[in-house]
Amino acid sequence: MFLDVDMPDHAWSLVLAASASARARDAAADIAAFRIEDTKLRPVAVGSADEMLRWIPGAGWESKLPQADPGSAVVDLYLPVCSATRARPITVGHLGQSLDGFIATHAGESQFVTGDGNIIHLHRMRALSDAVVVGAGTVAADDPQLTTRLVPGLHPMRVVFDPSRRLSSHYRIFSDATAPTLYICERSRIEAGETHVGLAPIVGINDDTSEIGPGEALRILRERGCSRVFVEGGGVTVSAFLAAGLLDRLQIAVAPLLIGDGRPAIRLAPQANLRDCLRPAHRVFRMGGDVLFDCDLRAQAFGGAPGPPLVSRII
Repeated sequence: MFLDVDMPDHAWSLVLAASASARARDAAADIAAFRIEDTKLRPVAVGSADEMLRWIPGAGWESKLPQADPGSAVVDLYLPVCSATRARPITVGHLGQSLDGFIATHAGESQFVTGDGNIIHLHRMRALSDAVVVGAGTVAADDPQLTTRLVPGLHPMRVVFDPSRRLSSHYRIFSDATAPTLYICERSRIEAGETHVGLAPIVGINDDTSEIGPGEALRILRERGCSRVFVEGGGVTVSAFLAAGLLDRLQIAVAPLLIGDGRPAIRLAPQANLRDCLRPAHRVFRMGGDVLFDCDLRAQAFGGAPGPPLVSRII
């Protein structure tokens, strides 16, 4: 499905309202229907012509917009994140890569592999998330702000996951107060009495835990009330969360670009047989010249199983 970067105002208002309302509805026992009015959700009768969104207890939001609505694809894409609550948290990973599987050149240049549509998508995902996580390589290469400056919505907490403490304090994420920032590294790398890197509080995780480090980081964020965590990059960090089984969804945007060689995207332990490889249920969206694969890692995978791939949205 083509995803319009300049989507209709009602679609993003509906997404933001759904995101803000999910936590309050999590304890509701009954199905409920809503429409958007002045950026607020207003209840309507289930099945009525005015219904735009439906809450399903235990499952979350379901779009009732007609497929012909120009905002339908946008709402469909973001509702899984909007449906997450403390009782049903979500962690989403994202990478933008070239056709040949690289997220940057060997020199680290990655701005921008993907086009404007995917950049807008990243800002929308931040606006729907409680925390956005990046690794040291992303900070060193891009010096990102990790804000929602391109879309309406609140800034998430910015989290730098840097177990081996590669970064110095000169990056702007540690010095601006636009959004709260958290720095996570191994405890042995924190000096006695040290509490911050710039403005960012330091939180320590166990040393020599490359396999469980992402889990510790996620536990820290959950304890801080972050039920929606967006792991934005880079390849090493997203791969670590994926290998640890911590991602509920994985989004990979593929750009019509050939780099030849560079920094790889996802890297996992290799499998000897294709039937043992992960083939997740997925949806496909087009963002300008890019193609976004939105993979549901918690749905039943079909690697090695009979039957066609579970594709629920086609370009």
